[in-house]
Amino acid sequence: MSGGWATHYDPDVPASLAPYPERTLVDFLDDTARERPTHPAALFKGATLTSQALVAQSRAFAAALVALGVQRGDRVALVLPNTPQLLIAQYGAWRAGAIVVPLNPLYTPRELEGALRGSTPTAIVTMTPYYHSVAALQAATGVRHVIVTSIKEYLPPLTRVLFTLAVEKKGGHRVRIDPSHHWLGTLLARYAGEPGPDVALSPDDPAVILSSGGTTGTPKGVLGTHRDYVAAGMQLRIWTRPAREDWVDTVMLPLPMFHVYANVGVQALAVIGRNPLALVPNPRDIDDVLTTIQRLRPACFNGVPTLYNAILNHPRVQSGKVDLSSIKLCFSGAAPLMAETKKQFEAATGARIIEGYSLTEAMMAACVNPVRGVQKAGSIGIPVSDVEVRIVDPDTGDVELGIDAVGELILRAPQRMREYWQNPEETALALREHGPGGVWVHTGDLAYRDEDGYLFIVDRLKDLIKVSGFQVWPREIEEVLASHPAVMEVGVVGKPDAARGEVPHACVVLRAGHQATGEELRAHCRARLTAYKVPAAVEFRESLPKTLVGKILRRSLRDVPPET
Repeated sequence: MSGGWATHYDPDVPASLAPYPERTLVDFLDDTARERPTHPAALFKGATLTSQALVAQSRAFAAALVALGVQRGDRVALVLPNTPQLLIAQYGAWRAGAIVVPLNPLYTPRELEGALRGSTPTAIVTMTPYYHSVAALQAATGVRHVIVTSIKEYLPPLTRVLFTLAVEKKGGHRVRIDPSHHWLGTLLARYAGEPGPDVALSPDDPAVILSSGGTTGTPKGVLGTHRDYVAAGMQLRIWTRPAREDWVDTVMLPLPMFHVYANVGVQALAVIGRNPLALVPNPRDIDDVLTTIQRLRPACFNGVPTLYNAILNHPRVQSGKVDLSSIKLCFSGAAPLMAETKKQFEAATGARIIEGYSLTEAMMAACVNPVRGVQKAGSIGIPVSDVEVRIVDPDTGDVELGIDAVGELILRAPQRMREYWQNPEETALALREHGPGGVWVHTGDLAYRDEDGYLFIVDRLKDLIKVSGFQVWPREIEEVLASHPAVMEVGVVGKPDAARGEVPHACVVLRAGHQATGEELRAHCRARLTAYKVPAAVEFRESLPKTLVGKILRRSLRDVPPET
């Protein structure tokens, strides 16, 4: 596919940013601390972590890691929510030459053990509520050092006192740790003032291992480099410049930093744009999300469709008790954004939601709608600077398809994963060469492009429903059901059927105060869809299973029996 999409870029967004600087996020952070030491790096529940403090404390942590025996290339796992401690541990690990492994704090013991066995970290940093789960796995996973912190350590003084009195014990935050383990605060105090180890970081050094199911759905570690962060941050900084001001605008991050969207995309944008990063530890705590918006008045908000839906349907928003007008620009990614959700949120805020697309394997080599230019309903937009895309025959990947033809979306950019960690077979499936010019990332997503180069995701290859031999895309049905005024959330999956092979099955959550029957919703679909696309059944649920990022788990919708 040619690069003709660049004609639809906003003014002053170039087709290429090459050559990219031979730098890392650590370098950009150090520059900020030198230029403006008191500039906020992170904002957290009323407290501020300045750029100078983040540099100093990450250097102290790097010195502590080296003293514990952590060497260049070792892994340091982070089982932490979005908190200042996560940033301190991450930058400290990088300064020591280590690779960070951000993990979901809500993993079950089985999931956590699998992730630790797969990445074999030397050290792990965790929050007190997760300490016992981590400690129980230490021997089985070979982790040498367990480092513990409490969320209250970076709360403002009064909030810290109230937390200690009212929340700490009953919330599982008060723990007694094994004498062989370490408190993060004690290590930072012991090595305060240390310049940090003399480790020269290269942009091509490995920086992070992120978890992904990939195109096959089996858990894997995606290895990315420091170069990937810088490329993604520079691309997104230029792309968002029409609605975001360097140094000034606060970027709000309620999405967990174990996910590529937050860890690579939003973090790199904020560090390179010198924008304060407002951290929210639990994206499902909508009250806290709204309180943070009220307190910090962010200009940029990053979310997923389920989060935008939850905000719109929250009583404080519906009653007009929350002012969302500070928000100028919203990103939506990780899952398809329904047209109705976009319309309602933009009406409520005056902001513009731009839908985008990437995947962990692409390290935020993104397709995004223009900030000021043309947005097309249902489109993930166009590739940002230096990102190439093709729509290809999904069987071989060698034949590029024409306009409006559905095929697999593949990507090529300055950033991409280097490998699935110690998994050459899966790596070879995801990273392939198709002629000259370098490696392409195979996404496993079916898409098409229009005559302007705008891209439209049809669905995941593995989510395709085949009804009597006809191909049915769940998202098309979900869009139709979401347009019904009573529907708040919907997920569609294929269920076995003796006569037709598979049939669409819809799981629906209704809006508060609304009612609808299954037959009413099926009639709504019949008026808008070919007969074989109409759900064979509509199942009503109180909620839909989701990842912490907010993606609806279609696999769970298939496997979990209906509620009674």
